[in-house]
Amino acid sequence: MASDLCPLVTAQPRSLPILRIVAVIAALAILVGAYGIWYLFFRPSGPAPVGSSNAPAASFSGLPAPATADGTWKVDTSIGSFADNTSSFVGYRVQEQLAGIGANTAVGRTPAVSGTLTLSGTTVTAVEVTANLASLQSDDDRRDNSLRRQALETSRYPTATFKLTTPIELGALPGDGATLSETAKGELTLHGVTRPISIDLKASRSGGMITITGSMTILFADFNIQKPTSFIVLSVDDHGVMELQLHFVHA
Repeated sequence: MASDLCPLVTAQPRSLPILRIVAVIAALAILVGAYGIWYLFFRPSGPAPVGSSNAPAASFSGLPAPATADGTWKVDTSIGSFADNTSSFVGYRVQEQLAGIGANTAVGRTPAVSGTLTLSGTTVTAVEVTANLASLQSDDDRRDNSLRRQALETSRYPTATFKLTTPIELGALPGDGATLSETAKGELTLHGVTRPISIDLKASRSGGMITITGSMTILFADFNIQKPTSFIVLSVDDHGVMELQLHFVHA
């Protein structure tokens, strides 16, 4: 009789680890499902693309228009608010697939931007803009941390820089409240790689402020950027959109 009970006695402890594993998997499934419900129904919608009709605009009633537009203009980070996306910023938009959620547009931006623009008559002769990528913020800290560690490696490459290589002939400076469209050709240094790019821009003028917005598609492989991974992210597109909104004032 005792020998018949031995298999039952020894089998019971072996089943406990299996039950624990099942319990952990079930708990993770519940957490992912709960996160998916929150993400779909309660999470605030992401910011609109720059330059779109839904994008907020900064109000600026400070400096009047300078006597001459010639000379250097600099990015003024005090105009607008980063909280409502009316300040100067550089950022990205990337399509991703999230576990329990599906397709999602990840949007991250940084207000840590500096730069200058030089005008001579109706010609933009120089532009240089630098963004601190270590301060990129999205709606999820986990995404931000993965981006810094795995993709952009901001401990090694903390900034991205654009330099104009071909002057832009405007024909005429935009009047107060007017907007013009141009294409800027230059070099983008990102993740330690410098490549020539062309980016479509819109420039509008309001008193003593010139606001420039624009966006372009970037293929990650062109800049040796590895797509970040995590347990919640099933896949990420091999490209993204770099977008910018910059408020310049006369230096």
